Amino acid sequence: MTGSETPPSFRLAYVPGVTPTKWVRIWNERLPDVPLTLVQVTPGEAPALLRGGGADAGFVRLPIDRTDLSAIPLYTETTVVVIPKDHLIAAVEEVSTGDLAEEIVLHPLDDTLDWEQLPGKPAIARPETTEDAIELVAAGIGVLVVPQSLARLHHRKDLTYRTLTEAPQSRIALSWPEADEAPELVEEFIGIVRGRTVNSSRGRTPTPPQPKKAKRPDPAAARRKPGGGKPTAGKNPRGASGGGAKGGGKGGAKRGKPRGR
Repeated sequence: MTGSETPPSFRLAYVPGVTPTKWVRIWNERLPDVPLTLVQVTPGEAPALLRGGGADAGFVRLPIDRTDLSAIPLYTETTVVVIPKDHLIAAVEEVSTGDLAEEIVLHPLDDTLDWEQLPGKPAIARPETTEDAIELVAAGIGVLVVPQSLARLHHRKDLTYRTLTEAPQSRIALSWPEADEAPELVEEFIGIVRGRTVNSSRGRTPTPPQPKKAKRPDPAAARRKPGGGKPTAGKNPRGASGGGAKGGGKGGAKRGKPRGR
């Protein structure tokens, strides 16, 4: 590497509620020589950050302005309503948007749900952030509708949440600057998120398997006699009895009476 070359690195943006820990761990196992840097960003800032080169790829909440951006939807979140623990809604497992008709429903400025019509009654003013809205729920001002991951992110002991049906849902996508072909490191991360194995045909070229080394002959085995050292057929080593039966056997010398003088 020359002094003018920059070591490879990968910058990954993510919006609140997304937990990239699992994918980062797999990245570090597969590409230990390429450091991955996490960049936390608000949902509204994510598209501009990607277009401006502030990150190589990022987890965003749909819908977004996809001008000059590519995106792969990954999963859809459950929508919930955040309430005080002593609220009447806490007694049931789920409610519909119609059940919120008499509730003041807070609508923060960073809300990512694509509403056609908000349920319930509007608050006097819109909170700046979801975190601010959570504080107002704890103060008994109203209730808040958010993706489940945000309810978990802003968990408080005095609050709980219940599944809300008939409400829009938030979709999480992986996005990156649009190009004729995704850069190699972006393609590598797409493969990790989609569950491709390390030897997948896409992404980096897998390391070819090394040929097995041939076994070297054993000199000692080569010196051994056939049959494990036992005498071969037709041979009669010294000290062993002859091959004949009683009387000398076939081919053996016959004993006769001594000749008289």
